[in-house]
Amino acid sequence: MSDIDIRITGRAGRITLTRPKALNALSYEMALEIEKALDAWAENDAVDLVVIDAEGEKAFCAGGDIQKLYETGRAGDFTYGRTFWRDEYRLNAKIAEYPKPYVAFMQGFTMGGGVGIACHGSHRIVCESSQIAMPEVGIGLVPDVGGSLLLARAPGRVGEYLGTTAARMSAGDAIYAGFADTYVPAEAWPALIAKLEETGDTGVIAEATQTPPDSPLEARHARINAHFGGDGLTDILNSLRAEDSDFADDTLKSMSRNSPLSMTCAIEMIHRLRGPAADIRRALDLEYRFTFRAMEQGDFLEGIRAAVIDKDRAPQWQHGLDAPPSLAATQMLMPLGQDALSFDKEG
Repeated sequence: MSDIDIRITGRAGRITLTRPKALNALSYEMALEIEKALDAWAENDAVDLVVIDAEGEKAFCAGGDIQKLYETGRAGDFTYGRTFWRDEYRLNAKIAEYPKPYVAFMQGFTMGGGVGIACHGSHRIVCESSQIAMPEVGIGLVPDVGGSLLLARAPGRVGEYLGTTAARMSAGDAIYAGFADTYVPAEAWPALIAKLEETGDTGVIAEATQTPPDSPLEARHARINAHFGGDGLTDILNSLRAEDSDFADDTLKSMSRNSPLSMTCAIEMIHRLRGPAADIRRALDLEYRFTFRAMEQGDFLEGIRAAVIDKDRAPQWQHGLDAPPSLAATQMLMPLGQDALSFDKEG
């Protein structure tokens, strides 16, 4: 298909996203093609590792292709979205559990669905232009595609901060927060990819690795911990409101744009996933509880309308920040019973 180029080059299974004008947004069809390739390569002795990259300088993958999700949801068809998320999440789990090295090159924007196909890989490479984020709360979703697990594993309360503010991470930030491993300047990428293709050996990555830039996120760590350590959204907001500082003001401004329901659920999910028992499948199951209900009961359709369709940037959320919706959040994260996420293709 024209949006993605899948092939075997040397010892490497190669995946390249090829829709730079759309910031390489991940469509349903692209996700299925990636999964098909990974299935084929897992038992193929000619493939030693997988390399995924993307065309263009602006983005590796700026998220999922949400236009059709909006159109079907507005028409009252929730099945398409639920199927899309189910199959995408199955791919995310497959990447996290893949039996061979999976090397991702993330230039420019890597957000949402892009995080899902890159940041669960065994080797995650960033460069000077990298900007990684989980901005879902701004459109009435929660950090998904396994992103909730990455946030739960971030240092201290950085996960709650990133998940509720949708803040963007630089290369240094992404490595600090656990969304990336290695800093390699973009100009060195073609030669590094060629070596990976030639040798099938991830050991060559170390030869190209450089010291990453400083992390502004790490510099704010103590302040983030002080404000984001509460039990829920109200505690965080009250803590920020009590401090007269640029950090508190800027953080409150960022959070005021996002769905209170989504932020409440994001915090709860991160708390549930913090600890050694959590894994990618538990995270995806929890995320699917929310996304399964997101169109019918959540703020998703309104969030997309305001951000993408009408672009008025004035969403009318169901709830306000002064009364965060604890009951509604509990309902969004209830088990789905027979509709629970399945990791089988037939599921």
